[in-house]
Amino acid sequence: MNPSGSISAIVPARNEEAVITACVEALSAQPEIVEIIAVNDQSSDRTLEILKKLETRIPQLRIVEAPPPPAGWVGKNHAVWLGAAQVTQPWLLFTDADATLSEGACAKAVSLARENDASLVSFSPEQILETWYEKSLIPFIYLRLANKFPYEQVNNPESKAAAANGQFLMIDRAAYDAIGGHAAVHGEVLEDVALARRAKSAGYRIWFGSGVGYIRTRMYRSFSAMWEGWKKNLFQLMGGSTGSVFAEFESAFPWMIIVVLLIGIKVPFAVFAGVVLLLLRQYSYGLSLGRVHFPFKLTIYYLPAVFLYAGVLWASHESYAKGKISWKGREYSVGTPDASK
Repeated sequence: MNPSGSISAIVPARNEEAVITACVEALSAQPEIVEIIAVNDQSSDRTLEILKKLETRIPQLRIVEAPPPPAGWVGKNHAVWLGAAQVTQPWLLFTDADATLSEGACAKAVSLARENDASLVSFSPEQILETWYEKSLIPFIYLRLANKFPYEQVNNPESKAAAANGQFLMIDRAAYDAIGGHAAVHGEVLEDVALARRAKSAGYRIWFGSGVGYIRTRMYRSFSAMWEGWKKNLFQLMGGSTGSVFAEFESAFPWMIIVVLLIGIKVPFAVFAGVVLLLLRQYSYGLSLGRVHFPFKLTIYYLPAVFLYAGVLWASHESYAKGKISWKGREYSVGTPDASK
Protein backbone atom coordinates (compact mmCIF):
# COMPACT_ATOMS: atom_id res chain seq x y z
CA MET A 1 0.00 0.00 0.00
CA ASN A 2 1.47 3.32 -1.11
CA PRO A 3 1.82 5.92 1.69
CA SER A 4 1.33 8.85 -0.68
CA GLY A 5 -2.17 10.29 -0.95
CA SER A 6 -1.84 11.63 -4.49
CA ILE A 7 -4.49 10.36 -6.89
CA SER A 8 -5.12 10.14 -10.62
CA ALA A 9 -8.85 9.96 -11.35
CA ILE A 10 -10.05 8.12 -14.46
CA VAL A 11 -13.57 8.70 -15.79
CA PRO A 12 -14.95 6.74 -18.75
CA ALA A 13 -17.53 8.85 -20.58
CA ARG A 14 -19.86 7.50 -23.25
CA ASN A 15 -22.82 9.81 -23.96
CA GLU A 16 -22.74 11.44 -20.54
CA GLU A 17 -23.68 15.03 -21.43
CA ALA A 18 -26.25 15.25 -18.61
CA VAL A 19 -23.82 14.37 -15.81
CA ILE A 20 -20.21 14.85 -16.87
CA THR A 21 -19.90 18.47 -15.66
CA ALA A 22 -20.98 17.69 -12.09
CA CYS A 23 -18.68 14.68 -11.99
CA VAL A 24 -15.55 16.49 -13.19
CA GLU A 25 -16.16 19.59 -11.07
CA ALA A 26 -16.56 17.45 -7.94
CA LEU A 27 -13.34 15.58 -8.73
CA SER A 28 -11.46 18.84 -9.25
CA ALA A 29 -12.50 19.98 -5.75
CA GLN A 30 -10.71 17.02 -4.10
CA PRO A 31 -7.24 18.19 -2.98
CA GLU A 32 -5.83 14.65 -3.28
CA ILE A 33 -6.65 14.42 -7.00
CA VAL A 34 -3.69 15.70 -8.99
CA GLU A 35 -5.07 14.82 -12.41
CA ILE A 36 -8.41 13.88 -13.96
CA ILE A 37 -8.29 11.75 -17.09
CA ALA A 38 -11.63 11.76 -18.87
CA VAL A 39 -11.84 9.11 -21.58
CA ASN A 40 -14.34 9.99 -24.28
CA ASP A 41 -15.59 6.59 -25.41
CA GLN A 42 -17.04 7.22 -28.87
CA SER A 43 -19.73 9.60 -27.58
CA SER A 44 -22.37 10.72 -30.07
CA ASP A 45 -23.84 13.46 -27.87
CA ARG A 46 -22.22 16.66 -26.49
CA THR A 47 -19.93 14.88 -24.02
CA LEU A 48 -16.70 15.76 -25.84
CA GLU A 49 -17.79 19.36 -26.41
CA ILE A 50 -18.54 19.76 -22.68
CA LEU A 51 -15.25 18.16 -21.67
CA LYS A 52 -13.31 20.55 -23.92
CA LYS A 53 -15.01 23.53 -22.24
CA LEU A 54 -14.23 22.10 -18.80
CA GLU A 55 -10.61 21.61 -19.84
CA THR A 56 -10.21 25.35 -20.34
CA ARG A 57 -10.96 26.10 -16.68
CA ILE A 58 -9.94 22.91 -14.84
CA PRO A 59 -6.16 22.51 -15.14
CA GLN A 60 -6.17 18.96 -13.74
CA LEU A 61 -8.36 17.70 -16.59
CA ARG A 62 -6.97 15.83 -19.57
CA ILE A 63 -9.09 14.28 -22.32
CA VAL A 64 -8.25 10.96 -23.93
CA GLU A 65 -10.06 9.79 -27.05
CA ALA A 66 -10.85 6.08 -27.07
CA PRO A 67 -11.02 4.21 -30.38
CA PRO A 68 -13.58 1.41 -30.72
CA PRO A 69 -12.83 -1.40 -28.26
CA PRO A 70 -10.93 -4.41 -29.63
CA ALA A 71 -12.76 -7.68 -30.07
CA GLY A 72 -13.48 -9.33 -26.74
CA TRP A 73 -13.22 -6.11 -24.72
CA VAL A 74 -16.10 -4.48 -22.85
CA GLY A 75 -16.14 -0.81 -23.86
CA LYS A 76 -15.81 0.58 -20.34
CA ASN A 77 -12.87 -1.70 -19.55
CA HIS A 78 -11.08 -0.57 -22.69
CA ALA A 79 -11.70 3.10 -21.93
CA VAL A 80 -10.40 2.96 -18.35
CA TRP A 81 -7.44 0.85 -19.42
CA LEU A 82 -6.45 3.60 -21.86
CA GLY A 83 -6.90 6.17 -19.10
CA ALA A 84 -4.82 4.16 -16.64
CA ALA A 85 -1.97 4.11 -19.15
CA GLN A 86 -1.77 7.92 -18.86
CA VAL A 87 -1.56 8.28 -15.07
CA THR A 88 1.31 9.82 -13.13
CA GLN A 89 0.20 9.30 -9.51
CA PRO A 90 0.56 6.34 -7.10
CA TRP A 91 -3.20 5.91 -6.55
CA LEU A 92 -5.78 5.36 -9.29
CA LEU A 93 -9.40 6.31 -8.72
CA PHE A 94 -11.86 4.77 -11.17
CA THR A 95 -15.22 6.51 -11.03
CA ASP A 96 -18.26 6.79 -13.28
CA ALA A 97 -19.57 9.93 -14.92
CA ASP A 98 -22.88 9.65 -13.06
CA ALA A 99 -21.14 9.72 -9.66
CA THR A 100 -20.54 12.94 -7.71
CA LEU A 101 -17.99 13.09 -4.91
CA SER A 102 -18.65 15.13 -1.78
CA GLU A 103 -16.07 17.14 0.15
CA GLY A 104 -13.59 14.88 1.90
CA ALA A 105 -14.36 11.73 -0.11
CA CYS A 106 -10.82 11.11 -1.32
CA ALA A 107 -9.30 12.09 2.01
CA LYS A 108 -11.54 9.51 3.67
CA ALA A 109 -10.57 6.84 1.13
CA VAL A 110 -6.85 7.49 1.64
CA SER A 111 -7.34 7.43 5.41
CA LEU A 112 -9.15 4.08 5.20
CA ALA A 113 -6.37 2.68 3.03
CA ARG A 114 -3.77 3.65 5.62
CA GLU A 115 -5.79 2.48 8.63
CA ASN A 116 -6.51 -0.91 7.07
CA ASP A 117 -3.28 -1.37 5.12
CA ALA A 118 -5.56 -1.71 2.08
CA SER A 119 -4.43 -1.53 -1.53
CA LEU A 120 -8.01 -1.20 -2.81
CA VAL A 121 -10.74 0.99 -1.30
CA SER A 122 -14.23 1.13 -2.74
CA PHE A 123 -17.41 2.95 -1.72
CA SER A 124 -20.95 1.88 -2.51
CA PRO A 125 -22.54 5.24 -3.41
CA GLU A 126 -25.59 6.84 -1.87
CA GLN A 127 -28.41 6.39 -4.39
CA ILE A 128 -30.52 9.30 -5.64
CA LEU A 129 -34.02 7.94 -6.28
CA GLU A 130 -36.64 10.09 -7.99
CA THR A 131 -39.18 7.81 -9.69
CA TRP A 132 -41.38 5.03 -8.34
CA TYR A 133 -39.45 2.40 -10.24
CA GLU A 134 -36.09 3.57 -8.88
CA LYS A 135 -37.53 3.61 -5.34
CA SER A 136 -38.87 0.10 -5.88
CA LEU A 137 -36.10 -1.83 -7.58
CA ILE A 138 -32.80 -0.24 -6.55
CA PRO A 139 -33.17 -0.50 -2.74
CA PHE A 140 -34.43 -4.09 -3.10
CA ILE A 141 -31.40 -5.05 -5.20
CA TYR A 142 -28.97 -3.35 -2.82
CA LEU A 143 -30.46 -5.27 0.07
CA ARG A 144 -29.99 -8.55 -1.84
CA LEU A 145 -26.41 -7.52 -2.65
CA ALA A 146 -25.74 -6.77 1.03
CA ASN A 147 -26.73 -10.35 1.78
CA LYS A 148 -24.55 -11.65 -1.03
CA PHE A 149 -21.47 -9.52 -0.32
CA PRO A 150 -21.44 -8.53 3.39
CA TYR A 151 -18.89 -5.78 4.02
CA GLU A 152 -17.44 -7.58 7.04
CA GLN A 153 -16.67 -10.66 4.97
CA VAL A 154 -15.30 -8.71 2.02
CA ASN A 155 -13.00 -6.76 4.35
CA ASN A 156 -11.84 -9.85 6.22
CA PRO A 157 -8.51 -11.01 4.72
CA GLU A 158 -9.27 -14.54 5.93
CA SER A 159 -12.46 -14.69 3.85
CA LYS A 160 -12.48 -15.38 0.11
CA ALA A 161 -15.40 -12.94 -0.38
CA ALA A 162 -14.44 -10.01 -2.59
CA ALA A 163 -16.42 -7.14 -4.10
CA ALA A 164 -16.11 -3.52 -5.11
CA ASN A 165 -18.18 -0.83 -6.80
CA GLY A 166 -16.81 0.71 -9.98
CA GLN A 167 -18.40 4.07 -9.21
CA PHE A 168 -15.65 4.60 -6.64
CA LEU A 169 -12.76 2.18 -6.83
CA MET A 170 -9.39 3.47 -5.63
CA ILE A 171 -6.43 1.14 -6.05
CA ASP A 172 -2.70 1.37 -5.48
CA ARG A 173 -1.02 1.66 -8.86
CA ALA A 174 1.57 -1.01 -8.09
CA ALA A 175 -1.17 -3.46 -7.07
CA TYR A 176 -3.19 -2.57 -10.18
CA ASP A 177 -0.22 -3.31 -12.42
CA ALA A 178 0.63 -6.50 -10.53
CA ILE A 179 -2.85 -8.01 -11.04
CA GLY A 180 -2.91 -7.05 -14.72
CA GLY A 181 -5.28 -4.09 -14.47
CA HIS A 182 -8.35 -3.94 -16.65
CA ALA A 183 -6.57 -5.88 -19.39
CA ALA A 184 -6.81 -8.94 -17.15
CA VAL A 185 -10.60 -8.53 -16.89
CA HIS A 186 -11.14 -7.02 -20.34
CA GLY A 187 -14.20 -9.12 -21.18
CA GLU A 188 -15.84 -8.95 -17.75
CA VAL A 189 -19.16 -7.14 -17.46
CA LEU A 190 -18.66 -6.90 -13.67
CA GLU A 191 -15.13 -5.60 -13.95
CA ASP A 192 -15.20 -4.03 -10.47
CA VAL A 193 -15.97 -7.32 -8.72
CA ALA A 194 -13.48 -9.12 -10.96
CA LEU A 195 -10.71 -6.66 -10.05
CA ALA A 196 -11.49 -7.01 -6.35
CA ARG A 197 -11.32 -10.79 -6.62
CA ARG A 198 -7.98 -10.66 -8.42
CA ALA A 199 -6.58 -8.23 -5.86
CA LYS A 200 -7.68 -10.28 -2.87
CA SER A 201 -6.57 -13.59 -4.35
CA ALA A 202 -3.14 -12.00 -4.97
CA GLY A 203 -2.85 -11.16 -1.28
CA TYR A 204 -3.77 -7.47 -1.37
CA ARG A 205 -6.11 -6.19 1.31
CA ILE A 206 -9.32 -4.52 0.23
CA TRP A 207 -11.78 -2.28 2.06
CA PHE A 208 -15.35 -1.98 0.79
CA GLY A 209 -18.11 -0.06 2.52
CA SER A 210 -20.90 2.47 2.39
CA GLY A 211 -20.18 5.76 0.65
CA VAL A 212 -23.10 7.65 2.20
CA GLY A 213 -21.87 11.18 2.83
CA TYR A 214 -19.00 10.82 0.38
CA ILE A 215 -20.40 9.89 -3.03
CA ARG A 216 -23.84 10.11 -4.61
CA THR A 217 -25.25 8.84 -7.89
CA ARG A 218 -28.44 8.58 -9.84
CA MET A 219 -27.68 5.47 -11.81
CA TYR A 220 -30.59 5.47 -14.26
CA ARG A 221 -32.74 8.28 -15.63
CA SER A 222 -35.37 6.18 -17.40
CA PHE A 223 -37.10 2.86 -16.85
CA SER A 224 -35.54 1.40 -20.00
CA ALA A 225 -32.02 2.37 -18.91
CA MET A 226 -32.60 0.88 -15.46
CA TRP A 227 -33.94 -2.34 -16.92
CA GLU A 228 -31.06 -2.63 -19.40
CA GLY A 229 -28.47 -1.90 -16.70
CA TRP A 230 -29.67 -4.51 -14.23
CA LYS A 231 -30.38 -6.96 -17.03
CA LYS A 232 -26.69 -6.65 -17.88
CA ASN A 233 -25.44 -7.18 -14.32
CA LEU A 234 -27.92 -9.01 -12.14
CA PHE A 235 -27.46 -12.58 -13.32
CA GLN A 236 -23.74 -12.52 -12.59
CA LEU A 237 -24.15 -10.60 -9.34
CA MET A 238 -26.53 -13.24 -8.02
CA GLY A 239 -24.32 -16.22 -8.77
CA GLY A 240 -24.16 -16.65 -12.53
CA SER A 241 -26.05 -19.95 -12.78
CA THR A 242 -29.61 -21.11 -13.33
CA GLY A 243 -29.55 -22.70 -9.90
CA SER A 244 -28.56 -19.44 -8.22
CA VAL A 245 -31.40 -17.63 -9.99
CA PHE A 246 -33.99 -20.11 -8.71
CA ALA A 247 -32.44 -19.90 -5.25
CA GLU A 248 -32.97 -16.13 -5.39
CA PHE A 249 -36.59 -16.60 -6.46
CA GLU A 250 -37.15 -18.95 -3.55
CA SER A 251 -35.49 -16.60 -1.05
CA ALA A 252 -36.73 -13.20 -2.24
CA PHE A 253 -40.28 -13.86 -3.43
CA PRO A 254 -43.12 -14.01 -0.80
CA TRP A 255 -44.41 -17.39 -1.92
CA MET A 256 -46.25 -18.21 1.31
CA ILE A 257 -48.16 -14.95 1.23
CA ILE A 258 -49.21 -15.51 -2.39
CA VAL A 259 -50.39 -19.05 -1.57
CA VAL A 260 -52.41 -17.85 1.45
CA LEU A 261 -54.06 -15.10 -0.62
CA LEU A 262 -54.94 -17.61 -3.33
CA ILE A 263 -56.50 -19.86 -0.72
CA GLY A 264 -58.62 -16.84 0.17
CA ILE A 265 -60.56 -17.35 -3.06
CA LYS A 266 -62.23 -20.30 -1.34
CA VAL A 267 -61.61 -19.44 2.34
CA PRO A 268 -62.30 -15.74 3.04
CA PHE A 269 -60.40 -15.75 6.35
CA ALA A 270 -57.24 -16.59 4.42
CA VAL A 271 -57.41 -13.17 2.74
CA PHE A 272 -57.20 -11.51 6.14
CA ALA A 273 -54.31 -13.80 7.14
CA GLY A 274 -52.52 -13.10 3.85
CA VAL A 275 -52.85 -9.32 4.29
CA VAL A 276 -51.48 -9.56 7.84
CA LEU A 277 -48.54 -11.64 6.61
CA LEU A 278 -47.91 -9.13 3.83
CA LEU A 279 -47.91 -6.20 6.26
CA LEU A 280 -45.46 -8.04 8.52
CA ARG A 281 -43.23 -8.80 5.52
CA GLN A 282 -43.33 -5.13 4.50
CA TYR A 283 -42.44 -4.04 8.03
CA SER A 284 -39.50 -6.43 8.11
CA TYR A 285 -38.39 -5.17 4.71
CA GLY A 286 -38.54 -1.56 5.93
CA LEU A 287 -36.33 -2.39 8.91
CA SER A 288 -33.86 -4.19 6.65
CA LEU A 289 -33.61 -1.17 4.35
CA GLY A 290 -31.90 0.73 7.14
CA ARG A 291 -28.96 -1.66 6.92
CA VAL A 292 -28.26 -0.41 3.40
CA HIS A 293 -28.97 3.25 4.20
CA PHE A 294 -32.40 3.59 2.61
CA PRO A 295 -35.35 5.16 4.49
CA PHE A 296 -38.02 2.97 6.09
CA LYS A 297 -40.76 4.72 4.09
CA LEU A 298 -39.63 2.94 0.92
CA THR A 299 -41.29 -0.17 2.33
CA ILE A 300 -44.46 0.99 0.57
CA TYR A 301 -42.79 -0.08 -2.68
CA TYR A 302 -42.22 -3.63 -1.49
CA LEU A 303 -44.68 -5.40 -3.80
CA PRO A 304 -43.63 -3.66 -7.03
CA ALA A 305 -40.01 -4.19 -5.93
CA VAL A 306 -40.52 -7.95 -5.66
CA PHE A 307 -42.12 -8.28 -9.08
CA LEU A 308 -39.62 -5.94 -10.79
CA TYR A 309 -36.74 -7.86 -9.21
CA ALA A 310 -38.10 -11.22 -10.32
CA GLY A 311 -38.70 -9.87 -13.82
CA VAL A 312 -35.30 -8.30 -14.39
CA LEU A 313 -33.44 -11.23 -12.79
CA TRP A 314 -35.15 -13.63 -15.17
CA ALA A 315 -34.55 -11.28 -18.11
CA SER A 316 -30.87 -11.17 -17.16
CA HIS A 317 -30.77 -14.97 -17.00
CA GLU A 318 -32.37 -15.21 -20.44
CA SER A 319 -29.89 -12.74 -21.94
CA TYR A 320 -26.98 -14.81 -20.68
CA ALA A 321 -28.70 -17.99 -21.88
CA LYS A 322 -28.81 -16.47 -25.36
CA GLY A 323 -25.17 -15.37 -25.01
CA LYS A 324 -25.76 -11.67 -25.68
CA ILE A 325 -26.20 -8.54 -23.57
CA SER A 326 -26.55 -4.91 -24.63
CA TRP A 327 -25.35 -1.72 -22.99
CA LYS A 328 -25.11 1.83 -24.32
CA GLY A 329 -25.57 0.84 -27.91
CA ARG A 330 -23.07 -2.01 -27.87
CA GLU A 331 -23.68 -5.73 -27.81
CA TYR A 332 -21.42 -8.17 -25.99
CA SER A 333 -21.08 -11.92 -26.09
CA VAL A 334 -21.37 -13.58 -22.69
CA GLY A 335 -21.24 -17.07 -21.30
CA THR A 336 -24.25 -19.36 -21.23
CA PRO A 337 -25.61 -20.26 -17.76
CA ASP A 338 -25.07 -23.81 -16.60
CA ALA A 339 -28.49 -25.22 -15.83
CA SER A 340 -26.98 -28.01 -13.76
CA LYS A 341 -25.68 -25.65 -11.09
